[in-house]
Amino acid sequence: MNWLNKRVRGFRLVDLVALGLLTVLILGVYLAKTVAGRERTEIARVDRQIGEERARIRLLQAEVSHLEQPARIERLSEAYLGLAPVSIKREADVESLPELARKPLATPATAVAPTPDPTAVAAPAEPLPGPTQLAEVAR
Repeated sequence: MNWLNKRVRGFRLVDLVALGLLTVLILGVYLAKTVAGRERTEIARVDRQIGEERARIRLLQAEVSHLEQPARIERLSEAYLGLAPVSIKREADVESLPELARKPLATPATAVAPTPDPTAVAAPAEPLPGPTQLAEVAR
C-alpha cells in the first residue's frame, strides 16, 4: 500500500497533510494582513504628524517674516530704544574711516546699569527653618 492511499480514521493521509498545510497558510496570511494593517495605521499617523509639522513650519515662517519687517523694526527702535535713522551729516565715506577710528568715543549721556548675571545664585535672605515636629514624626 502506498503512503498516499494510507487511511487514518477514514481520511487519506495526503488529505490530512494538505488540510494541515492549508491551515498553516491561512494563519500565515491572516497574521501578515494583521501586521500590514498595523503598519498602515502607523504610516497614516506619521503622515498626519508630518502634515501638522509642515503647517506649524509655515506658521512660524509667516511669524518670522512679520517680525523681520524693516518698517516694524524701525518703529520699535524709535519707540523703545530712542534710535533714529542716521542723518546725512553723520555718514562717512571710505577715505574718512581711518581718521574717525583715531578719534576718541564720546561718553554716553546716561549711565548704563549693569545687567545682573542670570547664572549667579542669590543667597537666601534668611536661613531656612529647621525641621518641624511634623517632619520629625514623619521620620
